[in-house]
Amino acid sequence: MTDLSTASPHEFSNLVDLLRHRALHQPDKTAYIFLNDGEFQEISLTYQELDQQARSIAISLQSLGAAGQRALLLYPPGLEYIAAFFGCLYAGVAAVPVYPPHPARPERTLPRLMGIIKNARPSVSLIPRSVQVIVDSGFSKVPGLEKMQWIVTTDNVDDDVASDWQEPCVNADTIAFLQYTSGSTGNPKGVMVSHGNLLHNEQMIQDAFGHTEQSVIAGWLPLYHDMGLIGNVLQPLYLGIPCILMSPTAFLQKPVRWLQAISRYRATTSGGPNFSYDLCALKIRPEQRADLDLSSWKIAFNGSEPVREDTMERFSAAFESCGFRKEAFYPCYGLAEATLIVSGGSKNELPIFRNVDEDALRQHRVVPVSTLPEESGKEGRTLTGCGKKLEGQEIVIADPETLRQCQPYEVGEIWISGRSVAQGYWQKHEDTEETFQAHLSGTGEGPFLRTGDLGFFLNEELFITGRHKDLIIIRGRNHYPQDIERTVESSYPRLRPGASAAFSVETDGEEQVVVVAEVERRYGERRKGRDREKYGKKDRDMERRLAQRRQVQVLPEHIPDDQSPLDAEKATESIRRAVSEQHELQVHAVLLLKVGSIPKTSSGKIQRHACRNGFLNNTLAVVGSSIQKRPKYISDKSGQGKFMDEPAVPDLSDVTPEKRRQLLASYLHKLVTVVLKTDPSLVNPLQALTSLGLDSLMAIELQHRLETDLGLTWPMTRFLEGPSILQLADEAVEKLETENWKLKTGNWGEEPVGAISDPLYSVLSHNQKSLWFMYRLAPESPAYNV
Repeated sequence: MTDLSTASPHEFSNLVDLLRHRALHQPDKTAYIFLNDGEFQEISLTYQELDQQARSIAISLQSLGAAGQRALLLYPPGLEYIAAFFGCLYAGVAAVPVYPPHPARPERTLPRLMGIIKNARPSVSLIPRSVQVIVDSGFSKVPGLEKMQWIVTTDNVDDDVASDWQEPCVNADTIAFLQYTSGSTGNPKGVMVSHGNLLHNEQMIQDAFGHTEQSVIAGWLPLYHDMGLIGNVLQPLYLGIPCILMSPTAFLQKPVRWLQAISRYRATTSGGPNFSYDLCALKIRPEQRADLDLSSWKIAFNGSEPVREDTMERFSAAFESCGFRKEAFYPCYGLAEATLIVSGGSKNELPIFRNVDEDALRQHRVVPVSTLPEESGKEGRTLTGCGKKLEGQEIVIADPETLRQCQPYEVGEIWISGRSVAQGYWQKHEDTEETFQAHLSGTGEGPFLRTGDLGFFLNEELFITGRHKDLIIIRGRNHYPQDIERTVESSYPRLRPGASAAFSVETDGEEQVVVVAEVERRYGERRKGRDREKYGKKDRDMERRLAQRRQVQVLPEHIPDDQSPLDAEKATESIRRAVSEQHELQVHAVLLLKVGSIPKTSSGKIQRHACRNGFLNNTLAVVGSSIQKRPKYISDKSGQGKFMDEPAVPDLSDVTPEKRRQLLASYLHKLVTVVLKTDPSLVNPLQALTSLGLDSLMAIELQHRLETDLGLTWPMTRFLEGPSILQLADEAVEKLETENWKLKTGNWGEEPVGAISDPLYSVLSHNQKSLWFMYRLAPESPAYNV
């Protein structure tokens, strides 16, 4: 056993010994600060307090004979989750962090949770008091959960019994937790992450980021996924430094909270997916920036989704006056199967960008645009370097079909080996063999982890070009196309089963979802005479084609004489609404295809990549479509950005209720257009917002804008229930009339985000009050985190 009194972090074989070491040598040092409101409401944990709570929770687990088993963790963001996680480790139990099911949307959140439970087979579940409301309401009686043992850790933390804790038998190979970021809803895959994997990766992160004992970490990332847990919870423990945390919802409501925390606590390291930097540049106003001091920020890591040059330029321009240095940006690459980090740049150096020929890239060749003749006129595609391979990790580029190692200037699949590579997928032997046991053909070198990501090395710098697998990544969240396709095919009766495809394309610098689906024969089988004009004109400039085209269209040549026209608008609206409600995704384009035309293999399998190429090259047999046109984004020289046609706050004083309703409906129409980043002509005031692609992030923004602009508060769940603009306008008028809001010209009041008036609360039922209580403890539940 490691001597806790003298060992340094890299000498420990497990996290239990590491935390015990911190509690022994730094008992009163603050380990974690959690900002309940994202701003000033602090709660904190010292290493000694965390150690005591972990031992107390471990005793409860050990008394149930859970050692060597799995335990489900159902927690909102906060320090209770951290204590429960270490409680599992202290009991020799593998933690299974998951999102609690949301009571307002069980049809979306419960299936994946049940899939995880079916695979992990946990014997016990740890929950806080706030989540017990869900359990007591009948969740514990869901098939498969009847025998689950539930521990409410809020009530079981007893420092007096902590001394009775028995140290578990754990080592570097012991599974610390199962990370469920892979696999579809019906087939989730839990990555088996060991103590040794974690400690090796933490050392890699320390070396890559140049962390010292003076470093301070701040973050808003979900604590249930690798970047939040390993980067923001375990890295501070590894170094013995403080970390300041807030919930993802707090950040999404007011992005400035993230940068305020960095400024106030003088954080040196913080980061997130690419979209979070865009959100800050777009949403943080000049007067808010005036109070920020970001000069302490040395590592602004950017990962988990494609890293974009224009985002970093925009953010740097917006916050340069606050002391932010562009050299702080740290593009990196990683994945759960490799614990977390795989490659990263050099501290205090500018990110590396390379412009390559996009046509060659599609053929898996790397051709820098600078090497092309000037008369070619090609602008190319700009890629961001994700750094070099880190010490203790081997990376090779391999042909995903032949399994041979690629030559320089060839694009292939990224393969990884090293002590950070996880043990495999829990109870998925075939998937583990396929993904974690790859060997190079010819040399037999291996085993390697196949990442499914495509890329290449250029001057030892790793560049990511896309996915070999069909995974869709939107705002850092993984979505499996088969889940989306299943939803699509059940959304409208005329869609053919097994004949749809979901994939992503890049539009205006963001990944967007596209759905193509065949319609039944009675809609599109026969044509009048010969084929006529093809759908649109071939043009690689997607945005120009979309601007020239009607957004919802049906081609007459595809309508049989004896059949009524295909109701494309109704079909595409049904698809958008279903995908939004089930997956919280906005669908950029829906194409309805002629029967039998969707690309398939000889064995009948849908070829999603071919569908994507057909969409981009306009070669699909389309009988109807709906494509969203996004509003223009404009920015000034300082980097402050906004969308055109931002709604003006209406003056509602001294007007009749009907006039007030009209003004609110007009304002809401413009606001929804901006929040959804869509064409105003597509926003029908009678249409459910969810059918337009409203997701949780957008709902949070809508909630915050309405409170900021009008002083009116709705629970976020209201927007996700699918109200129309006119319904919201009616509700706003009613609030103004019945809740004694103080009218001002253009605005009312300055209540804190998330506040609710007593008159509204008093009319809630007991169950509604329980849900509201959960909302106050964990705004809109972690089911809405990204």
